[in-house]
Amino acid sequence: MQFVKKEKLKVGMRLARPIYSKNGVLLYERNSKLTDQGIESIKNFGLIGIFILEPAEPAPPMTEEDIEFERFQTMQVFAIEEELKKMAETHKTGKIESIVSSISKSYGHLDHKINFTQGLRSREDYLYKHSLNVAILCAMMGHVLNIRVEEQHTAVLAAVLHDIGHLKLPPELLGKAELTEEEQVVKDSIQAEGFRILEQVFTTDASIKRICTQFYRSLRDFEEGKEVDNRIVTGARLLLVAQVYDQMTAMRFGCDPESEVVAIKYLLDHPELFDPKVVKALIRSINILSPGTSVELNTGEKALVLTSNEDDILSPIVLTFGDNSIIDLSNRDYSDLKIKDIMKTMDNRCIIDTSALKKQGFQVEEPKYVEVSNQE
Repeated sequence: MQFVKKEKLKVGMRLARPIYSKNGVLLYERNSKLTDQGIESIKNFGLIGIFILEPAEPAPPMTEEDIEFERFQTMQVFAIEEELKKMAETHKTGKIESIVSSISKSYGHLDHKINFTQGLRSREDYLYKHSLNVAILCAMMGHVLNIRVEEQHTAVLAAVLHDIGHLKLPPELLGKAELTEEEQVVKDSIQAEGFRILEQVFTTDASIKRICTQFYRSLRDFEEGKEVDNRIVTGARLLLVAQVYDQMTAMRFGCDPESEVVAIKYLLDHPELFDPKVVKALIRSINILSPGTSVELNTGEKALVLTSNEDDILSPIVLTFGDNSIIDLSNRDYSDLKIKDIMKTMDNRCIIDTSALKKQGFQVEEPKYVEVSNQE
């Protein structure tokens, strides 16, 4: 698999992932071959490029839930872009409540973990994809924490809107991890304008602005080495964890994402900013080190996760590739052995090998993958 910029796409190349319209209609199935018309559509669609399969490479496995997740993301990103721009211009809520209800309905009531796959982001769509993913994470974590429906809805709404001021942010600063002093001043000024928009839109409800301002103040205090005020509302706690997790694991063009393991380690290592209960809710919402996941240990050795550890997600039982030894990383005898990272495909998907588990006699629930036909 390789990433190919839209300018270098050629007829006959096979798609590694499906492409949907803004209405959720499947335009091109994975494994389908590009045509002249398809290449032109991709360019007009605003994509900076797509993932292409090697000549003899099979299409990557995807479950129905994985496919629906990508379709849902495509639809909602376009909707969020349209509504944020309208709100900034008219100072009216428009259809934003409908978007939030859709997110909560789809991901705020799940009884299982999902594969939270990150798609590639450009400078043009970073804001909208980030806002959507943060909102989805807030919906899932709010459900795990069993917060009130109204409180969950408010938190998801704040997540969608928390970066509305960034509509005026220079594209080169979107998603940038480290800012200069001058860039930070620009960002703070623009963010303040975003808060004023929220205040004018929600004149009778101060909860949205409260969540956003508490979130940003806590994050800035932490970055400046100040003591973080932990007297913040639940929505702000959710937003802090969702914001940083998404920002760290996002696929940005020209910037390698951090793995889920690295992101979770960071969140767990800073309980002064990230509420441990909320981080735990995140761990209970998404698949991180599921059985079959290929990992790299801090010794440089490769291994396979055999059994998850729900009490300590970073210490599962693994099978080493070198000598086929089974190691329980939660055992004190292996306290110096850690998971360094997850092994992934180029498009940021975890490498899963359930067949190796079965060979070792482990019972594992095989995901129901959706088959694709060879399309000419």
